[in-house]
Amino acid sequence: LGGLLDQWQQIVFVTSALSMLLGAFAAIRQENIKRLFAYSWISHTGFVMMGLVCGSEAGLRGVLLYTAIYLTMSLGAFSVLVAMRRDGRSVETVSDLAGLARTDPAMALAMAVFMFAMAGIPPLSGFFAKLYVLLPAIQNGYVWLAVIAVFASVVSAYYYLRVVKVMYFDAPAGGFAPRPLAVSFVMAGTGLLTAGFFLFSGPLVAAATAAVAALRG
Repeated sequence: LGGLLDQWQQIVFVTSALSMLLGAFAAIRQENIKRLFAYSWISHTGFVMMGLVCGSEAGLRGVLLYTAIYLTMSLGAFSVLVAMRRDGRSVETVSDLAGLARTDPAMALAMAVFMFAMAGIPPLSGFFAKLYVLLPAIQNGYVWLAVIAVFASVVSAYYYLRVVKVMYFDAPAGGFAPRPLAVSFVMAGTGLLTAGFFLFSGPLVAAATAAVAALRG
């Protein structure tokens, strides 16, 4: 719909801004970690749409890169949620992660990597994902949308870092049941990809650039 850019651009602009703000603020008071992630994912969708607003090759490339990076982080975070089982049942509150660094250091480290990445802390992949959509927005004159994005990131950092604080500084709430090997494999693989993205970002950026060129004909 590139030829109709002027007709849909402002709608996507407003939707992007509202999504980032709604997701960031709605997640602050959530104790259920699944709901927390659900609201945070609304905010991340707003970031993806920010790249779409630009209507440029750089913006579309940012959309593809953000989606790919976010998919990896989300898959890793979901693997942690799957592993949160105690006494034969699933548990899903933030407080259930208390003291995880002492009862399961590997799982706590993986979750910390995903939380820091989603907060956009460098040099993890989430930082680059946000950079890939922020820069095109600024270059195309959408400075206010970029400001809203940065503000939403600061707000969301609170609940991401809170999860890390609970895992590393609160008294242990009890260990989780042994996790399946497949879950451990997904957790480790996505954790390495998230932490080491800057080492192999070139091929992914090149692939996204080629995909955008193909989309635009």
